[in-house]
Amino acid sequence: MTSGPVDAVVVGSGPNGLAAAVTLARAGLSVRVFEAAGSPGGGARTAELTLPGHLHDVCSAVHPMALASPFFRDFDLASRVQFVSPEISYAHVLEGGRAALARRDLGQTAADLGADGPAWRRLFAPLLERRDAVVDFAMSPLLRVPRDPLAAAAFGTRVLSTARSASAGFRTDEASGLLAGLSAHSIGPVAAFGARGAGLLLGMLAHTPGGWPIPIGGSQAIVDALAADLRAHGGEIVTETRIDSLLDLPSSHAVLLDVTPRALEAIGGELLPLGYRSALRQFRYGNAASKVDYVLDGPVPWTNAEVAGAGTVHLAGSGAEVDEGERQIARGRHPEHPFVLVSQPSTVDPGRAPEGHQVLWAYTHVPRGSGRDMTEAVTARIEEFAPGFRDRIVASAAIPASALALYNANYIGGDIASGAASFSQLLARPVVSGTPWRTPLDGVYLCSASATPGPGVHGMGGWHAARTALRDVFGITEAPSLAP
Repeated sequence: MTSGPVDAVVVGSGPNGLAAAVTLARAGLSVRVFEAAGSPGGGARTAELTLPGHLHDVCSAVHPMALASPFFRDFDLASRVQFVSPEISYAHVLEGGRAALARRDLGQTAADLGADGPAWRRLFAPLLERRDAVVDFAMSPLLRVPRDPLAAAAFGTRVLSTARSASAGFRTDEASGLLAGLSAHSIGPVAAFGARGAGLLLGMLAHTPGGWPIPIGGSQAIVDALAADLRAHGGEIVTETRIDSLLDLPSSHAVLLDVTPRALEAIGGELLPLGYRSALRQFRYGNAASKVDYVLDGPVPWTNAEVAGAGTVHLAGSGAEVDEGERQIARGRHPEHPFVLVSQPSTVDPGRAPEGHQVLWAYTHVPRGSGRDMTEAVTARIEEFAPGFRDRIVASAAIPASALALYNANYIGGDIASGAASFSQLLARPVVSGTPWRTPLDGVYLCSASATPGPGVHGMGGWHAARTALRDVFGITEAPSLAP
């Protein structure tokens, strides 16, 4: 145990844990963060995974919420970290050299979609008119009266209407695939309510001025900005210190845990009421991601040249094909034609690799706990849409789902969402409550992606939990300023 009492302790230094710590420190409290790894970051680290001088994002790479999250807006992340937003937020690549392009300009995107263009515009235009309110609704517990009922109604009705089928009512593979690729980020059947909700939020953000931004230098830049602010306000980060029990912690008034429900139960032990421990055991974890990082001696030779301008690329097929692949994973199978998500950071950030080289980030979905090295499957999938890709590979490194779980204890079985992103677990994340971050133990809170609002680098789980702790424990009702 690190000696010396503090006002608040945070366990885990992912973006949520650091967001909680920053919020508490900004309120004038003494804060100490404990991290099991050798450096802070959780799912937002950048490292040399292949060759020296080549910077790869270990987990998250593209950040749709970085400029939209209420926490990051208050923190003014855009003034602390340099982001580049590609004009094409993401591309969905199809057979025969076809590609649907989600541009930041909604009108141009709709025009490119031809027969489905008007429907695409009708889907997203009302959300964009109230985008801040839509983000606020999506990033808060569903069991509360929304601040903007019209925004909530616009979002909810669109989730319901697109959840009817994998094609979401679109007539072309381009439009159905463009939406299905978004929903597949949830790693599950794309027509499910939870998947459609996540997909619509990501799709709306793709058409904003900030689009899907990429941080210069890698995702670590976001963590570094949070850590610097915490230290500037008196906070501490203690690394290489694993916490297995609340009894391992120094004396404090509040404890915030950036961990999964499984770890919360273990850390709380018999101090937690039996009913709450039973609820934590019912929390379900989703299927997994398996990742491959590449070093290339040039750009990806996409058949469709416009795809080179996209920050993110989905390789999958029509909406029905994407859905079938995700259903195979849900049945415990590795799909023959897997969904592959690719990020091309070197197109906007050449400093990620020495001159003449580029880095490429890619992952595919697999059953939870899979130990399979997916390098060949991912390489073959990219080669389908970019003949000659294999010849560009200088080096590669794979992180199977089982290894992701070893890298980050919150990724149970390689579940990068820290819990299934189903509709039921949007209501109960981890329990049904208007304040799901609060545990039955006085002063103890859950602030991870396993709590509302769920996965993503947005800091909102930590921000909500910290503000709840400030009210409950310290009687501070006004949120502190986070401005630089």
